[in-house]
Amino acid sequence: MAKEKKTVHSYEYKAEMKQLLNLIIHSLYTHREVFLRELISNACDALNKVRFAALTQEGLVKNEEELKITIEVDSKNKTFSIEDNGIGMTEEDLVANIGTVARSGTLDFLNQIKEQGKSFDENLIGQFGVGFYSVFMVTDEVTIETKSYLPESKGYLWKSSGEGTYTIEEIAKPNRGTKISFKLKEDAADYAQEYKVREVINKYSNYAEFPVYLKKEKVNQVLALWHKPTSDITADEANQFYKFLTNDNSDCLGYLHLSLEGSVNFKALIFVPQKAPYDFLRVQNDSSLHLYSNKILIQNDCKDLLPEYLRFVKGVVDTTDLPLNVSREVTQNSPVMSKISSILVTKILNFLSSWADNDKDKYNTFYKNFSALLKTGLNFDFVNRDKIIELLRFETSLDQPGQLVSLKEYVSTMKTDQKAIYYLSGDQRDVLESNPNLEYFRKKNISVFLLTDPVDVFTFPSIHEYDKKEIKSIDKADIDLMPEDKISLNEDNLSKSLIDTFREILKADVSDVVVSKRLVDSAVTLVSGKDSMDPQMEKMMKIMNKEFTSSKRILEVNLDHQLIKNLAAIHIADKNSPVIGKCLRQLYEGALFIDGNLKPNPDFVKRMTEIMVDATK
Repeated sequence: MAKEKKTVHSYEYKAEMKQLLNLIIHSLYTHREVFLRELISNACDALNKVRFAALTQEGLVKNEEELKITIEVDSKNKTFSIEDNGIGMTEEDLVANIGTVARSGTLDFLNQIKEQGKSFDENLIGQFGVGFYSVFMVTDEVTIETKSYLPESKGYLWKSSGEGTYTIEEIAKPNRGTKISFKLKEDAADYAQEYKVREVINKYSNYAEFPVYLKKEKVNQVLALWHKPTSDITADEANQFYKFLTNDNSDCLGYLHLSLEGSVNFKALIFVPQKAPYDFLRVQNDSSLHLYSNKILIQNDCKDLLPEYLRFVKGVVDTTDLPLNVSREVTQNSPVMSKISSILVTKILNFLSSWADNDKDKYNTFYKNFSALLKTGLNFDFVNRDKIIELLRFETSLDQPGQLVSLKEYVSTMKTDQKAIYYLSGDQRDVLESNPNLEYFRKKNISVFLLTDPVDVFTFPSIHEYDKKEIKSIDKADIDLMPEDKISLNEDNLSKSLIDTFREILKADVSDVVVSKRLVDSAVTLVSGKDSMDPQMEKMMKIMNKEFTSSKRILEVNLDHQLIKNLAAIHIADKNSPVIGKCLRQLYEGALFIDGNLKPNPDFVKRMTEIMVDATK
């Protein structure tokens, strides 16, 4: 290409970009071939943009030429080039787009992986938006020749060795689009071989939506897979398309193909990934569904198609009911979009329900990865709330760790006289299993849901009831016993006197001290009042608001425990004995410790030591 030499402008990468480039260039990725996947993806994006511009900006873009990607290789000289006739870039675009890191925290995360001695997964490149720079894994210097589709645009040549600086100069370029050229490193010379390039394209980019030509021969399928009949789509085709769409190196967990005609017409191909990305709950801009109109891409990540709690699915939706020149604002307010969204939500929830009923292993894999997001739908999607509730699964005190039980299954195994569904929430199962409040339920063989997912603090209590059964935390004071256990708990004078002493000593710390109906092996436990928050919810509130003040708990005392009987005997002999005060305070703080609410307190250990000294005299 003839070049008209102009003033060369030099630019320096930002400090974080320099470090990131150094990691990409010098660290070992599992598969360097992903550079080609990224370059083709970027070219497709440029072609999609110019195609959309042709539809929405009449007369601005000429449509006479085929939108395509052209790759040229020279095995003798070890050179490689990829060119598209897409939207192109201005000088401002080059500065803004070729040199930025898409997500904050990228560098820290990649450094952490390197320090742990792990290989960089090839999927990370696409996830972090640094796909173009993966080219530096196979070359020492890259040139970009580009010209924007905008009228009166000039051509520009961008050049960099990836070592901290890049240059931009004006050139004479007759046509819009972008061409990326470079010479391959010696240890990457096989990417100048036609067979190798064809192999990589077939692996990663076979379903790119624009033709990819290698030495003037088209090498990809260019197939809108979602337009095929469901029976004609093979699992292999679906997985290849999924990998191309998501840059995921694994097969999908499953897919749903829809072709609907009626009040609204659309086709969709929706995938559920095998696993969630590492930053799944933290990153809000992760793409979900791409919106097409008559096979024309309208929007890369159309957030109006699905509620937030279903954004774990990936795929495409193609409708004939939207005009090709729709804008972002039009899609937001379109009744067509609302109908499509409503149908998609129903179909996806039904799809997951079929797994839950017919393939528990697959559903449990899905649930392990994505339930934290799914559960949030309880508080936002009231239309589908009942369907979401049926999809919920939790561990119980009577089942093995890892075994998940639905509310429906729980109710089917409830004891005849059991009126409530019980749960206990905390950080770890082993801690919950040692909670004193579980003792009565274990003794009576009553199942209790054990909630260890932090999201359950907000979602589970919000259900309130299921199948006309109240859902109650066993951390609450107002727990109903089984009929045969509803015995009289009248305190004798001795017990009443000791309880009164408890109340006096702990009056600043608890709202009340009462005789326990639930304790079997433990001396005391802390419970919440009927109208108080769940203890785990209070912990969460403290994390979110340091000024938050917890409500006072109720201390329950087990009058049948030997320690309580011993204290009662000491109380008869000398109700002012210092041993009583020490023991009562130690019992209370021990209950706080079990609850995970005991603040660092040297008196706790000191007092415990004093009690042991007294006991060993």
